[in-house]
Amino acid sequence: MTEPRSVKPGRLEGIRRRLGEAPMTRRVVGGPDQLTAPSLWQGLIGSVMIMVGSWGVGWLAMTPTSLFARTTVLNPLRVEPVGVVGCAILLVVGSLLLVRAWLRLGQRLEGQWQSPTAGATVTTATWWWSAPLMLAFPVFSRDVYSYLSQGRLLHAGLNPYEDWISELPGWFMQGADSIWAESPSPYGPLFLLVSRAVWFITGGGPELGFLLFRLVSVLGLALCLWAVPRLARRFGAEPAWSVWISVANPLFALYMIAGIHNDSLMVGLLLAGFVVIGPAASRSQNLTGLVLVSLSIAIKPLTIIALPFAGLLMLRDHPGWLARVKVWALCLAVAAVVLAGLGALTGLWFGWAPAMLTSGDAAFPYAPFGVFGLGIGWVVDSVTGAGVRPVADVVYTLGKVAAIGFTAWLALTRRPVHPVLATGLALLAAVLLAPIIQPWYLLWVLPLFAVVRRWHGWPVWTLYLLVMALVVVGVVDQLSVAQWISLFWVRVITGLVGLTYMVFIVFLDPKTSALFPLTARWRSRRHPRSTTHQEMP
Repeated sequence: MTEPRSVKPGRLEGIRRRLGEAPMTRRVVGGPDQLTAPSLWQGLIGSVMIMVGSWGVGWLAMTPTSLFARTTVLNPLRVEPVGVVGCAILLVVGSLLLVRAWLRLGQRLEGQWQSPTAGATVTTATWWWSAPLMLAFPVFSRDVYSYLSQGRLLHAGLNPYEDWISELPGWFMQGADSIWAESPSPYGPLFLLVSRAVWFITGGGPELGFLLFRLVSVLGLALCLWAVPRLARRFGAEPAWSVWISVANPLFALYMIAGIHNDSLMVGLLLAGFVVIGPAASRSQNLTGLVLVSLSIAIKPLTIIALPFAGLLMLRDHPGWLARVKVWALCLAVAAVVLAGLGALTGLWFGWAPAMLTSGDAAFPYAPFGVFGLGIGWVVDSVTGAGVRPVADVVYTLGKVAAIGFTAWLALTRRPVHPVLATGLALLAAVLLAPIIQPWYLLWVLPLFAVVRRWHGWPVWTLYLLVMALVVVGVVDQLSVAQWISLFWVRVITGLVGLTYMVFIVFLDPKTSALFPLTARWRSRRHPRSTTHQEMP
Protein backbone atom coordinates (compact mmCIF):
# COMPACT_ATOMS: atom_id res chain seq x y z
CA MET A 1 0.00 0.00 0.00
CA THR A 2 1.43 3.37 -1.00
CA GLU A 3 2.03 5.69 1.93
CA PRO A 4 0.14 8.98 1.54
CA ARG A 5 2.25 11.99 0.84
CA SER A 6 2.44 14.67 3.52
CA VAL A 7 3.79 18.08 2.66
CA LYS A 8 3.52 19.60 6.11
CA PRO A 9 5.85 17.16 7.91
CA GLY A 10 8.48 17.68 5.22
CA ARG A 11 8.33 21.44 5.64
CA LEU A 12 8.59 21.12 9.39
CA GLU A 13 11.58 18.82 9.05
CA GLY A 14 13.26 21.33 6.76
CA ILE A 15 12.67 24.15 9.25
CA ARG A 16 14.07 22.03 12.08
CA ARG A 17 17.14 21.14 10.06
CA ARG A 18 17.84 24.76 9.14
CA LEU A 19 17.40 25.88 12.76
CA GLY A 20 19.79 23.21 13.92
CA GLU A 21 22.42 24.10 11.32
CA ALA A 22 22.22 27.90 11.13
CA PRO A 23 25.11 29.65 12.94
CA MET A 24 22.71 32.05 14.68
CA THR A 25 20.56 29.32 16.22
CA ARG A 26 22.78 26.22 16.38
CA ARG A 27 24.01 26.91 19.91
CA VAL A 28 20.58 27.98 21.16
CA VAL A 29 18.52 25.02 19.93
CA GLY A 30 21.30 22.48 19.66
CA GLY A 31 24.58 22.02 21.44
CA PRO A 32 26.35 18.68 21.82
CA ASP A 33 24.00 16.04 23.21
CA GLN A 34 26.86 14.60 25.26
CA LEU A 35 27.14 17.75 27.38
CA THR A 36 24.65 18.76 30.06
CA ALA A 37 26.18 22.21 30.68
CA PRO A 38 24.23 23.94 27.86
CA SER A 39 20.94 22.94 29.50
CA LEU A 40 22.11 24.17 32.90
CA TRP A 41 23.19 27.52 31.47
CA GLN A 42 20.06 27.99 29.37
CA GLY A 43 17.88 27.26 32.39
CA LEU A 44 19.88 29.77 34.42
CA ILE A 45 19.41 32.39 31.72
CA GLY A 46 15.67 31.67 31.75
CA SER A 47 15.56 32.16 35.52
CA VAL A 48 17.38 35.49 35.24
CA MET A 49 14.84 36.58 32.61
CA ILE A 50 12.03 35.62 34.99
CA MET A 51 13.68 37.61 37.78
CA VAL A 52 13.99 40.75 35.66
CA GLY A 53 10.49 40.35 34.23
CA SER A 54 9.05 40.05 37.73
CA TRP A 55 10.40 43.50 38.60
CA GLY A 56 7.94 44.93 36.08
CA VAL A 57 4.86 42.71 36.39
CA GLY A 58 5.35 40.85 39.68
CA TRP A 59 3.15 41.55 42.68
CA LEU A 60 4.25 44.50 44.81
CA ALA A 61 2.42 45.64 47.94
CA MET A 62 1.64 49.38 47.81
CA THR A 63 2.18 49.99 51.51
CA PRO A 64 4.37 52.60 53.28
CA THR A 65 6.47 49.76 54.71
CA SER A 66 7.46 48.63 51.19
CA LEU A 67 10.92 49.64 50.06
CA PHE A 68 10.08 49.63 46.35
CA ALA A 69 6.67 51.31 46.70
CA ARG A 70 8.51 54.40 48.00
CA THR A 71 11.00 54.68 45.15
CA THR A 72 10.80 55.48 41.43
CA VAL A 73 13.71 53.23 40.46
CA LEU A 74 11.37 50.64 38.93
CA ASN A 75 9.05 53.13 37.21
CA PRO A 76 10.40 52.45 33.69
CA LEU A 77 9.42 48.79 34.17
CA ARG A 78 6.21 49.17 36.17
CA VAL A 79 4.43 52.30 34.95
CA GLU A 80 5.51 52.68 31.31
CA PRO A 81 3.57 50.50 28.81
CA VAL A 82 6.72 49.52 26.92
CA GLY A 83 8.44 48.43 30.11
CA VAL A 84 5.39 46.49 31.34
CA VAL A 85 4.87 44.65 28.05
CA GLY A 86 8.61 43.95 27.78
CA CYS A 87 8.71 42.51 31.30
CA ALA A 88 5.63 40.36 30.64
CA ILE A 89 7.29 38.95 27.51
CA LEU A 90 10.53 38.38 29.44
CA LEU A 91 8.56 36.49 32.07
CA VAL A 92 6.77 34.13 29.70
CA VAL A 93 9.79 33.56 27.41
CA GLY A 94 12.11 33.00 30.38
CA SER A 95 9.66 30.54 31.91
CA LEU A 96 9.37 28.52 28.70
CA LEU A 97 13.13 28.68 28.16
CA LEU A 98 13.43 27.10 31.60
CA VAL A 99 10.95 24.41 30.51
CA ARG A 100 12.97 23.75 27.37
CA ALA A 101 16.22 23.52 29.36
CA TRP A 102 14.53 20.96 31.62
CA LEU A 103 13.36 18.90 28.63
CA ARG A 104 16.80 19.01 27.02
CA LEU A 105 18.47 18.00 30.27
CA GLY A 106 16.21 14.94 30.37
CA GLN A 107 17.10 14.15 26.75
CA ARG A 108 20.81 14.50 27.41
CA LEU A 109 20.63 12.20 30.44
CA GLU A 110 18.52 9.55 28.69
CA GLY A 111 20.31 6.25 29.03
CA GLN A 112 22.54 7.66 31.79
CA TRP A 113 20.07 7.89 34.68
CA GLN A 114 21.90 5.15 36.57
CA SER A 115 25.29 6.86 36.28
CA PRO A 116 26.80 8.34 39.48
CA THR A 117 26.89 11.84 37.97
CA ALA A 118 23.25 12.01 36.82
CA GLY A 119 21.84 12.69 40.28
CA ALA A 120 24.44 15.38 40.99
CA THR A 121 23.72 17.04 37.64
CA VAL A 122 19.96 17.18 38.26
CA THR A 123 20.48 18.52 41.79
CA THR A 124 22.88 21.18 40.51
CA ALA A 125 20.39 22.20 37.83
CA THR A 126 17.63 22.53 40.43
CA TRP A 127 19.69 24.88 42.60
CA TRP A 128 21.01 26.88 39.64
CA TRP A 129 17.54 27.42 38.24
CA SER A 130 16.10 28.37 41.63
CA ALA A 131 18.82 30.81 42.78
CA PRO A 132 17.89 33.89 40.67
CA LEU A 133 14.25 33.49 41.65
CA MET A 134 15.14 34.36 45.23
CA LEU A 135 15.42 38.00 44.08
CA ALA A 136 12.21 38.04 42.05
CA PHE A 137 9.01 39.80 43.04
CA PRO A 138 6.21 37.27 43.66
CA VAL A 139 4.93 35.91 40.35
CA PHE A 140 2.43 33.18 39.44
CA SER A 141 0.68 33.95 42.76
CA ARG A 142 0.44 36.56 45.48
CA ASP A 143 -0.52 34.17 48.28
CA VAL A 144 2.61 35.21 50.15
CA TYR A 145 0.92 38.48 51.06
CA SER A 146 -2.00 36.57 52.60
CA TYR A 147 0.59 34.58 54.60
CA LEU A 148 1.93 37.85 55.95
CA SER A 149 -1.53 39.18 56.78
CA GLN A 150 -2.54 35.99 58.59
CA GLY A 151 0.63 36.25 60.64
CA ARG A 152 -0.42 39.80 61.44
CA LEU A 153 -3.85 38.54 62.55
CA LEU A 154 -2.30 36.03 64.95
CA HIS A 155 0.20 38.59 66.25
CA ALA A 156 -2.70 40.97 66.97
CA GLY A 157 -4.37 38.32 69.13
CA LEU A 158 -7.03 37.46 66.56
CA ASN A 159 -8.00 34.01 65.30
CA PRO A 160 -7.18 33.51 61.59
CA TYR A 161 -9.70 30.65 61.52
CA GLU A 162 -12.55 32.93 62.62
CA ASP A 163 -11.36 36.50 61.96
CA TRP A 164 -10.76 37.82 58.47
CA ILE A 165 -7.98 39.80 56.86
CA SER A 166 -10.54 42.53 56.13
CA GLU A 167 -10.58 43.31 59.87
CA LEU A 168 -7.00 44.59 59.65
CA PRO A 169 -6.48 48.33 59.04
CA GLY A 170 -5.15 48.95 55.53
CA TRP A 171 -5.28 45.25 54.62
CA PHE A 172 -5.84 46.04 50.91
CA MET A 173 -2.48 47.84 50.71
CA GLN A 174 -0.64 44.79 52.07
CA GLY A 175 -1.05 42.97 48.75
CA ALA A 176 -3.35 40.10 49.76
CA ASP A 177 -5.86 38.90 47.18
CA SER A 178 -9.42 40.00 47.93
CA ILE A 179 -10.61 36.37 47.94
CA TRP A 180 -8.94 36.07 51.35
CA ALA A 181 -10.61 39.19 52.71
CA GLU A 182 -13.34 37.19 54.43
CA SER A 183 -12.11 33.60 54.22
CA PRO A 184 -10.68 31.48 57.05
CA SER A 185 -7.04 30.49 56.94
CA PRO A 186 -6.54 27.07 55.29
CA TYR A 187 -3.19 26.57 57.00
CA GLY A 188 -2.17 24.55 60.03
CA PRO A 189 -0.83 25.83 63.36
CA LEU A 190 2.85 25.39 62.47
CA PHE A 191 2.61 27.61 59.43
CA LEU A 192 0.64 30.23 61.32
CA LEU A 193 3.47 30.32 63.87
CA VAL A 194 5.93 30.80 61.01
CA SER A 195 3.76 33.59 59.56
CA ARG A 196 3.54 35.30 62.92
CA ALA A 197 7.33 35.12 63.34
CA VAL A 198 7.87 36.61 59.86
CA TRP A 199 5.46 39.46 60.61
CA PHE A 200 7.19 40.13 63.95
CA ILE A 201 10.69 40.10 62.43
CA THR A 202 9.83 42.27 59.42
CA GLY A 203 7.32 44.62 61.01
CA GLY A 204 5.15 44.05 57.95
CA GLY A 205 7.83 44.98 55.40
CA PRO A 206 6.74 43.00 52.32
CA GLU A 207 10.13 42.63 50.62
CA LEU A 208 11.91 41.18 53.66
CA GLY A 209 8.74 39.23 54.42
CA PHE A 210 8.57 37.41 51.11
CA LEU A 211 12.32 36.80 51.23
CA LEU A 212 11.91 35.00 54.58
CA PHE A 213 8.96 33.02 53.25
CA ARG A 214 11.12 32.08 50.26
CA LEU A 215 13.66 30.62 52.69
CA VAL A 216 10.84 28.44 54.03
CA SER A 217 10.12 27.29 50.48
CA VAL A 218 13.82 26.61 49.92
CA LEU A 219 13.85 24.46 53.07
CA GLY A 220 11.03 22.44 51.53
CA LEU A 221 13.00 22.18 48.27
CA ALA A 222 16.04 20.89 50.16
CA LEU A 223 13.91 18.27 51.94
CA CYS A 224 12.48 17.11 48.61
CA LEU A 225 15.94 16.85 47.05
CA TRP A 226 17.02 14.77 50.04
CA ALA A 227 13.97 12.53 50.22
CA VAL A 228 13.01 11.78 46.61
CA PRO A 229 16.18 9.90 45.55
CA ARG A 230 16.13 7.87 48.77
CA LEU A 231 12.52 6.85 48.30
CA ALA A 232 13.13 6.04 44.64
CA ARG A 233 16.13 3.87 45.52
CA ARG A 234 14.11 2.10 48.19
CA PHE A 235 11.16 1.35 45.92
CA GLY A 236 13.08 0.47 42.75
CA ALA A 237 12.67 3.62 40.66
CA GLU A 238 15.55 5.57 39.09
CA PRO A 239 16.60 8.22 41.67
CA ALA A 240 17.98 10.82 39.24
CA TRP A 241 14.99 10.52 36.93
CA SER A 242 12.57 10.79 39.88
CA VAL A 243 14.22 14.04 41.00
CA TRP A 244 14.28 15.38 37.44
CA ILE A 245 10.60 14.71 36.68
CA SER A 246 9.29 16.06 40.01
CA VAL A 247 11.64 18.42 41.88
CA ALA A 248 13.74 19.80 39.01
CA ASN A 249 10.45 20.27 37.17
CA PRO A 250 10.12 23.99 36.26
CA LEU A 251 6.73 24.12 37.98
CA PHE A 252 8.51 23.59 41.29
CA ALA A 253 10.86 26.53 40.79
CA LEU A 254 8.15 28.76 39.35
CA TYR A 255 5.29 28.07 41.74
CA MET A 256 7.16 27.11 44.92
CA ILE A 257 10.17 29.46 44.80
CA ALA A 258 9.12 32.33 42.52
CA GLY A 259 5.48 31.99 43.61
CA ILE A 260 6.46 31.38 47.26
CA HIS A 261 4.08 28.62 48.35
CA ASN A 262 4.19 26.76 51.64
CA ASP A 263 3.28 23.58 49.75
CA SER A 264 7.02 23.13 49.24
CA LEU A 265 7.57 22.60 52.96
CA MET A 266 4.39 20.55 53.26
CA VAL A 267 5.54 18.08 50.58
CA GLY A 268 9.15 18.08 51.84
CA LEU A 269 8.14 17.14 55.39
CA LEU A 270 5.78 14.43 54.12
CA LEU A 271 8.43 12.85 51.88
CA ALA A 272 11.08 13.08 54.60
CA GLY A 273 8.73 11.31 56.99
CA PHE A 274 8.16 8.54 54.46
CA VAL A 275 11.94 8.10 54.11
CA VAL A 276 12.39 7.50 57.84
CA ILE A 277 9.39 5.19 58.28
CA GLY A 278 9.74 1.53 57.34
CA PRO A 279 9.18 -2.06 58.47
CA ALA A 280 12.89 -2.46 59.25
CA ALA A 281 13.18 0.88 61.04
CA SER A 282 13.51 1.11 64.80
CA ARG A 283 10.64 2.36 66.93
CA SER A 284 12.38 5.70 67.44
CA GLN A 285 12.85 6.09 63.68
CA ASN A 286 9.21 5.36 63.01
CA LEU A 287 8.20 7.86 65.68
CA THR A 288 10.48 10.48 64.09
CA GLY A 289 8.93 9.80 60.70
CA LEU A 290 5.42 10.16 62.11
CA VAL A 291 6.40 13.46 63.74
CA LEU A 292 7.59 14.72 60.32
CA VAL A 293 4.32 13.65 58.69
CA SER A 294 2.41 15.37 61.51
CA LEU A 295 4.41 18.56 60.94
CA SER A 296 3.38 18.36 57.29
CA ILE A 297 -0.25 18.26 58.44
CA ALA A 298 0.51 21.29 60.62
CA ILE A 299 1.52 23.19 57.47
CA LYS A 300 -1.54 22.22 55.40
CA PRO A 301 -4.06 19.91 57.09
CA LEU A 302 -4.99 18.18 53.81
CA THR A 303 -1.99 15.87 54.21
CA ILE A 304 -3.85 14.16 57.04
CA ILE A 305 -4.87 11.91 54.14
CA ALA A 306 -1.33 10.48 54.25
CA LEU A 307 -1.54 9.37 57.89
CA PRO A 308 -3.04 5.87 57.37
CA PHE A 309 -0.53 5.15 54.61
CA ALA A 310 2.35 6.25 56.81
CA GLY A 311 1.18 3.53 59.19
CA LEU A 312 1.08 0.94 56.40
CA LEU A 313 4.70 1.80 55.53
CA MET A 314 5.69 0.33 58.90
CA LEU A 315 4.24 -3.05 57.99
CA ARG A 316 5.33 -5.77 55.63
CA ASP A 317 3.26 -6.89 52.65
CA HIS A 318 -0.32 -8.05 53.24
CA PRO A 319 -0.67 -6.95 56.87
CA GLY A 320 -3.49 -8.32 59.02
CA TRP A 321 -6.24 -6.23 60.58
CA LEU A 322 -4.75 -6.31 64.07
CA ALA A 323 -1.41 -4.99 62.81
CA ARG A 324 -3.13 -2.20 60.91
CA VAL A 325 -5.20 -1.14 63.90
CA LYS A 326 -2.09 -0.99 66.08
CA VAL A 327 -0.06 1.21 63.71
CA TRP A 328 -3.04 3.45 62.96
CA ALA A 329 -3.57 3.99 66.68
CA LEU A 330 0.09 4.97 66.97
CA CYS A 331 -0.24 7.35 63.99
CA LEU A 332 -3.27 9.05 65.50
CA ALA A 333 -1.61 9.35 68.90
CA VAL A 334 1.58 10.93 67.52
CA ALA A 335 -0.34 13.31 65.23
CA ALA A 336 -2.68 14.32 68.06
CA VAL A 337 0.24 15.11 70.39
CA VAL A 338 2.13 17.12 67.76
CA LEU A 339 -0.91 19.07 66.58
CA ALA A 340 -2.15 19.68 70.13
CA GLY A 341 1.27 21.01 71.12
CA LEU A 342 1.41 23.38 68.16
CA GLY A 343 -2.23 24.32 68.71
CA ALA A 344 -1.41 25.25 72.30
CA LEU A 345 1.44 27.48 71.11
CA THR A 346 -0.91 29.37 68.80
CA GLY A 347 -3.73 29.37 71.33
CA LEU A 348 -6.03 28.11 68.57
CA TRP A 349 -5.80 24.39 69.33
CA PHE A 350 -7.71 22.47 66.64
CA GLY A 351 -9.40 25.48 65.08
CA TRP A 352 -8.03 24.40 61.70
CA ALA A 353 -10.35 21.35 61.61
CA PRO A 354 -13.63 23.18 60.84
CA ALA A 355 -11.80 25.88 58.87
CA MET A 356 -10.29 23.41 56.40
CA LEU A 357 -13.78 22.27 55.42
CA THR A 358 -14.76 25.77 54.32
CA SER A 359 -11.50 27.30 53.01
CA GLY A 360 -11.64 28.31 49.39
CA ASP A 361 -15.40 28.93 49.30
CA ALA A 362 -14.77 32.53 48.28
CA ALA A 363 -12.64 31.52 45.29
CA PHE A 364 -14.14 30.95 41.85
CA PRO A 365 -14.16 27.22 41.17
CA TYR A 366 -11.88 26.84 38.16
CA ALA A 367 -11.71 23.09 38.77
CA PRO A 368 -13.81 20.79 36.55
CA PHE A 369 -15.65 19.50 39.60
CA GLY A 370 -16.30 23.07 40.71
CA VAL A 371 -17.80 23.91 37.32
CA PHE A 372 -19.80 20.66 37.47
CA GLY A 373 -21.23 21.65 40.87
CA LEU A 374 -22.25 25.07 39.59
CA GLY A 375 -23.80 23.45 36.52
CA ILE A 376 -25.90 21.12 38.67
CA GLY A 377 -26.84 24.09 40.85
CA TRP A 378 -27.95 26.10 37.81
CA VAL A 379 -30.10 23.24 36.48
CA VAL A 380 -31.76 22.59 39.84
CA ASP A 381 -32.27 26.30 40.47
CA SER A 382 -33.92 26.78 37.10
CA VAL A 383 -36.45 24.07 37.97
CA THR A 384 -37.02 24.51 41.70
CA GLY A 385 -35.62 27.95 42.55
CA ALA A 386 -33.47 26.41 45.29
CA GLY A 387 -30.50 28.67 44.49
CA VAL A 388 -27.31 27.84 42.62
CA ARG A 389 -24.79 27.99 45.45
CA PRO A 390 -26.69 25.89 48.03
CA VAL A 391 -27.09 23.08 45.51
CA ALA A 392 -23.46 23.40 44.40
CA ASP A 393 -22.36 23.15 48.04
CA VAL A 394 -24.23 19.85 48.34
CA VAL A 395 -22.37 18.57 45.27
CA TYR A 396 -19.04 19.71 46.75
CA THR A 397 -19.84 17.95 50.03
CA LEU A 398 -20.58 14.75 48.12
CA GLY A 399 -17.21 15.18 46.39
CA LYS A 400 -15.44 15.38 49.76
CA VAL A 401 -17.31 12.28 50.93
CA ALA A 402 -16.28 10.45 47.76
CA ALA A 403 -12.62 11.44 48.25
CA ILE A 404 -12.72 10.25 51.88
CA GLY A 405 -14.39 7.01 50.81
CA PHE A 406 -11.75 6.38 48.15
CA THR A 407 -8.98 7.03 50.68
CA ALA A 408 -10.61 4.60 53.12
CA TRP A 409 -10.84 1.95 50.41
CA LEU A 410 -7.15 2.35 49.56
CA ALA A 411 -6.25 1.85 53.21
CA LEU A 412 -8.72 -0.92 54.03
CA THR A 413 -8.56 -3.11 50.95
CA ARG A 414 -7.43 -6.68 51.68
CA ARG A 415 -4.28 -6.29 49.58
CA PRO A 416 -3.30 -2.65 50.13
CA VAL A 417 -1.96 -0.54 47.29
CA HIS A 418 1.67 0.54 47.68
CA PRO A 419 1.46 3.07 50.57
CA VAL A 420 3.34 5.86 48.76
CA LEU A 421 1.38 5.34 45.54
CA ALA A 422 -1.85 5.16 47.57
CA THR A 423 -1.00 8.51 49.18
CA GLY A 424 -0.58 10.04 45.73
CA LEU A 425 -3.85 8.55 44.51
CA ALA A 426 -5.73 9.75 47.59
CA LEU A 427 -4.34 13.29 47.24
CA LEU A 428 -5.15 13.25 43.52
CA ALA A 429 -8.75 12.25 44.26
CA ALA A 430 -9.02 15.02 46.88
CA VAL A 431 -7.78 17.55 44.32
CA LEU A 432 -9.96 16.38 41.42
CA LEU A 433 -13.09 16.29 43.61
CA ALA A 434 -12.48 19.75 45.10
CA PRO A 435 -14.31 22.90 43.94
CA ILE A 436 -11.01 24.66 43.18
CA ILE A 437 -7.70 23.48 41.73
CA GLN A 438 -4.48 25.46 41.68
CA PRO A 439 -1.65 24.65 39.21
CA TRP A 440 0.86 23.85 41.96
CA TYR A 441 -1.36 21.07 43.34
CA LEU A 442 0.22 18.88 40.64
CA LEU A 443 3.46 19.08 42.64
CA TRP A 444 1.79 17.35 45.59
CA VAL A 445 1.42 14.09 43.69
CA LEU A 446 4.29 14.12 41.17
CA PRO A 447 7.00 12.98 43.64
CA LEU A 448 4.73 10.31 45.13
CA PHE A 449 4.13 8.76 41.71
CA ALA A 450 7.72 9.23 40.51
CA VAL A 451 9.44 7.34 43.36
CA VAL A 452 7.39 4.18 42.84
CA ARG A 453 8.13 3.53 39.16
CA ARG A 454 9.35 5.26 36.04
CA TRP A 455 6.73 6.26 33.50
CA HIS A 456 6.88 5.80 29.74
CA GLY A 457 4.69 6.80 26.81
CA TRP A 458 1.68 9.08 26.99
CA PRO A 459 1.93 9.98 30.72
CA VAL A 460 5.33 11.56 30.09
CA TRP A 461 4.57 13.66 27.02
CA THR A 462 1.19 14.60 28.48
CA LEU A 463 3.04 15.93 31.52
CA TYR A 464 5.35 17.95 29.24
CA LEU A 465 2.37 19.59 27.56
CA LEU A 466 0.65 20.18 30.90
CA VAL A 467 3.76 21.85 32.33
CA MET A 468 3.98 24.24 29.38
CA ALA A 469 0.26 25.02 29.52
CA LEU A 470 0.35 25.72 33.27
CA VAL A 471 3.36 27.99 32.79
CA VAL A 472 1.64 30.12 30.14
CA VAL A 473 -1.67 30.18 32.01
CA GLY A 474 0.13 31.08 35.25
CA VAL A 475 1.92 34.01 33.64
CA VAL A 476 -1.12 35.37 31.81
CA ASP A 477 -3.43 35.01 34.82
CA GLN A 478 -1.09 36.58 37.38
CA LEU A 479 0.23 39.81 35.87
CA SER A 480 0.33 42.88 38.10
CA VAL A 481 -0.29 45.85 35.81
CA ALA A 482 -0.93 49.50 36.68
CA GLN A 483 -4.57 50.50 36.28
CA TRP A 484 -3.86 52.98 33.47
CA ILE A 485 -2.39 50.19 31.31
CA SER A 486 -4.75 47.75 29.59
CA LEU A 487 -4.41 44.43 31.39
CA PHE A 488 -6.41 42.78 28.61
CA TRP A 489 -3.92 43.68 25.87
CA VAL A 490 -0.91 42.86 28.02
CA ARG A 491 -2.43 39.43 28.58
CA VAL A 492 -3.22 38.98 24.89
CA ILE A 493 0.33 39.86 23.83
CA THR A 494 1.87 37.69 26.55
CA GLY A 495 -0.41 34.77 25.74
CA LEU A 496 0.37 34.95 22.01
CA VAL A 497 4.11 35.02 22.67
CA GLY A 498 3.78 32.06 25.05
CA LEU A 499 1.69 30.03 22.59
CA THR A 500 4.18 30.77 19.82
CA TYR A 501 7.06 29.49 21.92
CA MET A 502 5.02 26.40 22.85
CA VAL A 503 4.42 25.67 19.16
CA PHE A 504 8.14 26.05 18.54
CA ILE A 505 9.04 23.59 21.31
CA VAL A 506 6.51 20.98 20.21
CA PHE A 507 6.70 21.24 16.42
CA LEU A 508 9.72 23.21 15.20
CA ASP A 509 12.56 22.70 17.65
CA PRO A 510 14.98 20.20 16.07
CA LYS A 511 15.63 18.64 19.48
CA THR A 512 12.54 18.83 21.70
CA SER A 513 10.04 18.06 18.91
CA ALA A 514 11.23 14.44 19.07
CA LEU A 515 9.66 14.15 22.54
CA PHE A 516 6.12 14.53 21.23
CA PRO A 517 4.52 11.59 19.42
CA LEU A 518 2.87 13.48 16.56
CA THR A 519 6.02 15.26 15.41
CA ALA A 520 8.17 12.21 16.19
CA ARG A 521 5.86 10.11 13.97
CA TRP A 522 6.21 12.62 11.16
CA ARG A 523 9.97 12.53 11.60
CA SER A 524 10.13 8.73 11.41
CA ARG A 525 7.78 8.68 8.39
CA ARG A 526 10.01 11.04 6.46
CA HIS A 527 13.25 9.47 7.70
CA PRO A 528 12.69 5.83 8.75
CA ARG A 529 16.20 5.56 10.18
CA SER A 530 15.91 8.67 12.33
CA THR A 531 16.01 8.21 16.04
CA THR A 532 13.54 8.70 18.85
CA HIS A 533 13.95 10.70 22.03
CA GLN A 534 16.18 8.00 23.45
CA GLU A 535 18.79 8.66 20.78
CA MET A 536 18.92 12.37 20.03
CA PRO A 537 19.11 13.64 16.45
